[in-house]
Amino acid sequence: MSLAIANRPMVPISTPTPAPKLSGEVFATLINLSGRRRFTSQRVVLYAVLAAKKDPTLGGVASDALVLFRDAHIALIKGDDKLPGVFCSSLQEAYFGPEQGDKKIREFIELAERALHAIQSGWRQVPVLLDELIETTTPLLAVLNSITAIYEKEARSHASRTKNQLLDVMSEIKAISKQAHMVAFNAQIIAARAGTAGREFSVVATVMTGITGEIDKLLQAALAESSA
Repeated sequence: MSLAIANRPMVPISTPTPAPKLSGEVFATLINLSGRRRFTSQRVVLYAVLAAKKDPTLGGVASDALVLFRDAHIALIKGDDKLPGVFCSSLQEAYFGPEQGDKKIREFIELAERALHAIQSGWRQVPVLLDELIETTTPLLAVLNSITAIYEKEARSHASRTKNQLLDVMSEIKAISKQAHMVAFNAQIIAARAGTAGREFSVVATVMTGITGEIDKLLQAALAESSA
């Protein structure tokens, strides 16, 4: 090894950030962001038209809506420390498959930026750009509706899996509780037969019976909540 290499400072190896765990809260955020794209896309087009024809100051409203639209899309695609990005094959297909959802969304963002800039600058291309923007509205909305439906479907599937896992865990706990009941019952019998010598053993058996009773109550409450 050369001296130059030996004296080279060590470069720390960055650890990849683990993908956020999917949960009900995460799915609610994903659905909210996807729904926000639908709403803000329509808002962008509406206020761009109004800015061009009636009130140029409304271009700012359209620009703000476009920022919300773009930020929501970036968060859904790339993810962050709280969101998973494109986390399943259905979304991968919707965004980057034959439907080219991501491409169509980015094209809308680029077209909207050009139209708003033209309105602000008073360019003659404004009517043409607005016509193009309006034409994209219906097909874009279809894409956004389709993608939002995927998030909603994945959320329902996740909720169903979580509930089944919870029921499996509670079933195992119930089986353990039943065994503990039998042990406590047998311990009480043995303690009774042992007389004075079994007093301490009886105390332990009584405590164990109380614990299993509390477990039963918790199980019943959890079962009632999962069935609600």
